[in-house]
Amino acid sequence: MKRLLFFLMLFCVPGEVLFAQSSAAQPTGNNSQSPGAQSPIRVRVELVNVLTTVTDKKNHLVTDLTKDDFRVFEDGKPQDIRFFSRETDLPLRIGMLIDTSNSVRDRLRFEQEAAVDFLEIALRPGKDLAFVVAFDVEPQLIQDYTDDIEKLSSAIRGLQAGGVTSLYDAIFFSCKEKLLFFPPPEPYLRRVMIVISDGQDNQSVRTREEALSMAQRAEVTVYTISTNGTGAEGKGDSVLRRLASETGGHPFFPFEASDLAANFQEIARELRSQYSLAYVSTNPAHDGTFRKISIQPVDKNLRVRAKDGYFALSQ
Repeated sequence: MKRLLFFLMLFCVPGEVLFAQSSAAQPTGNNSQSPGAQSPIRVRVELVNVLTTVTDKKNHLVTDLTKDDFRVFEDGKPQDIRFFSRETDLPLRIGMLIDTSNSVRDRLRFEQEAAVDFLEIALRPGKDLAFVVAFDVEPQLIQDYTDDIEKLSSAIRGLQAGGVTSLYDAIFFSCKEKLLFFPPPEPYLRRVMIVISDGQDNQSVRTREEALSMAQRAEVTVYTISTNGTGAEGKGDSVLRRLASETGGHPFFPFEASDLAANFQEIARELRSQYSLAYVSTNPAHDGTFRKISIQPVDKNLRVRAKDGYFALSQ
């Protein structure tokens, strides 16, 4: 979730809200403020942004809704949607996390080629940036932020499998070091993480809850692609499902490695078919607590997918 500071008289521009008290203009002979004139009162306002994906019963993307088609609740209390737009052109910051442990050795080549194909489709040079992290014993940044497809492709194709799995450490590291921006970026960036793994962590220092919490603090939407390949959801798959669902993303469970390409194409389509809803929370406390968000469609036949909450700013 991104909390912006904005001018009341402008649309979504970071800053401070200026409440200027009205008074008659007084001519003066210098630049000093006339006696009795009142200075503008500066009040910080937190604008909560939520990216939302909507599908119908057949899981087809719905892209023609308006603000009136949504209801927003925070901790069960209704919120007033201040700003609404269909977000198809916001800059992307993409973290590609690829499991290179021994458990994915047989499928690594398919993972590599599918990841490269996705970046070729989704990444817009001059607008979007991506980085690549490989993880087995520990996470390794093998290519920092760039819009150079050749550099990203070379880094991905150079991966080799071996070792155990440190999934949670990789997510925590990538969110904290590469996707957590403070103060918030301008213009607003969509932060996306794509995790290709079997979800079976057996090495991390960080816990699953710590990894998920850091993803939520960094306002990252996580898409997970399972390398299980058995057709049955296992323990690792349930981890991947939770990471995606609680950050507004989507889990994919391809039956065969060759299905990865279709999964990546679906992610690319979804990134261009989202809505952005923004509201000012009715809870003014700066207490650092996690606040639950519920986005509900007026049409009960539709399904909405969004992150389930955010951390309020601390004092």
